[in-house]
Amino acid sequence: MDFERLVNLTEQRVKDFHEMQNLGVHTNNGEFIPAGVHYPPITHYPKIDYDEMFKGYKISDDGFTDVYVHIPFCQSKCIFCHYPSRYNSTDEEKDKYLEALEKEMHIYKNVLGGSIKPRAILIGGGTPTDLTLKQLSLFLEFFTANCDMSAMRQFNYDVSPSTLIGKDGIGRLKLLKEFGVNRLTIGIQSLNDEILNLMNRAHNKREALESIKNSLDMGFQTNIEFIYGHPGQTLKNWYEDLKQIVELGTEEIQFYRLKIEAYGDQQGSIKYYKTHNPTKMPSPEDTMRMKQMVFDYLKEYGYTENLRRVFTKKKSYISLYAYNQCCMLYDQIGLGLTAFSSLRNRFVLNTPDFNEYYERINNGLLPFNRGYVRNSEAQQRWAAILPLKNYFIRKQHYKKVTGINIENSIIYPVIQKLKEYDLVVEDDKTIKLTEKGGFFSDEVVGLFYDTKFIPKEKSYFNNGPLNPYTLNEK
Repeated sequence: MDFERLVNLTEQRVKDFHEMQNLGVHTNNGEFIPAGVHYPPITHYPKIDYDEMFKGYKISDDGFTDVYVHIPFCQSKCIFCHYPSRYNSTDEEKDKYLEALEKEMHIYKNVLGGSIKPRAILIGGGTPTDLTLKQLSLFLEFFTANCDMSAMRQFNYDVSPSTLIGKDGIGRLKLLKEFGVNRLTIGIQSLNDEILNLMNRAHNKREALESIKNSLDMGFQTNIEFIYGHPGQTLKNWYEDLKQIVELGTEEIQFYRLKIEAYGDQQGSIKYYKTHNPTKMPSPEDTMRMKQMVFDYLKEYGYTENLRRVFTKKKSYISLYAYNQCCMLYDQIGLGLTAFSSLRNRFVLNTPDFNEYYERINNGLLPFNRGYVRNSEAQQRWAAILPLKNYFIRKQHYKKVTGINIENSIIYPVIQKLKEYDLVVEDDKTIKLTEKGGFFSDEVVGLFYDTKFIPKEKSYFNNGPLNPYTLNEK
C-alpha cells in the first residue's frame, strides 16, 4: 500500500479522536494516560505488612501460578524508559543481585507451600540478558531448579538486540534454548538510526536486524516491539519502518504508544525532553495516524490484533503470560526489584531500592514494601478493566472472580453508557470493545476508575457525557 493511500485511511481515526475529546473520554490536550496496567495504580499502594498481605490467601487448588522475574540492569538509559535500573554495573553487583534473587525464590516457595509451579514465565527488566554467559547460566540453573517446570507452557524472555549479536549473543541464545526458553521479545523500538540514537538505545538498525535473524535461526518464537509517537518520528519515516517490519518474518509484532507520564514511581527523562523540545514531538493527531497505519498496513500481510497492541498471524503466538495475567486474571508472583505479585484480590509491589531489597531478603523476608487488598467495589472494577482492555469480559468468569453477576456490578451503568456511543457491545456471554472502542482502549477502560484513582484532574477532560469524573459521580 502506498504512503498517500495509507495516510488517507487514517482520517476517520483522527475524527474519532476529536470525538473522544469532545465526549470527555480522551484528555483535551491529547496527552496519553495508560490505563489497565494495574488497578488501583501502583502509586496509590499503601505500606503493607506480611499478615495483611497474606491474610485469607490460599493458592489455587492446582497450585499453579505465573511467574515474572525482574533483572534491573541495562547498558544505557533510554529516554522513554520509566523503570528503575542500574547502568553499566559491575559483575560483582550483578552477582550480588542474583544471589539475593535465589534467596527470594526460596522464601516465596515457603509462602506457597513449598513449590513454584508456573504456567507461563516472563523474565524482564531492565535487560535480563545484560549478564555474562556465566551469570546467565547461573541464573537459569537456579531458577529452573526452584520451579516445577512440568506444566510450563511458555518461557518468555525480554531481550535487547545488543545482547543477541556476535559470539556472546549466540552463546546467550544457546543457553536460553538449553534451559527451555521458547519465546523472545526483542525491544527494537525503531529501525531508524537517527531515532534510535535519540532514544539512547544501545543498538543500531544493523544490530537490530542481526538480533532478529539470530533469534529466528535458533528457532525461537520471536516477538519484536516498536514505539510510535516518539520524538523525531514522522508519518513518512514511520511508514518506512512499517515496510521493513512486515518483511522480517517474526511471529508477533507489538506496538506501544509513547508514555510521557509514568504510571509508576519513576519519571523517565522523556518528560524533560518534551518540555524543552516540543516541536520535535509528533502531534496527537499524527500519533493517532501512526497507530491506524499499523492496523491498515499489517492487515495486508496477514497480521491481526489478537491481543491489544499485539499483532500476530495466529492467535497461538500471543504471550500466554500476558493473556493469563490480563485476561484470565490468574495469580502471578513477581520476583526481584520492583516486581509485583497479583494474588486473587490483592497486589503487592517489591521495593525499588537495592539496599532495602538486600536487607529484607537477608532477614528472610519477601522484599515487598507496598500493597493493596481490594474490597468488593475495587475488585469489580479491576475484574472488568484488565480483560476489557486486553481482550474481552467473560461474564461467567467475571462472576467467578468477583462473586457477583456483572449486571449487578458497580460498573455496569458505565457499560450501558458506553454502548450508546458505539464503544462497547454486549451479548449473553461477553462484553467487548468495538473497533473504535478498542482503538482507544486505554481511555475507555479508564472510565471504570474510581474518581480518587483517575490520574489527571477533571479539568484535563472536556465536560462531555463521558467525562470520567461526571460518569462515576452519576
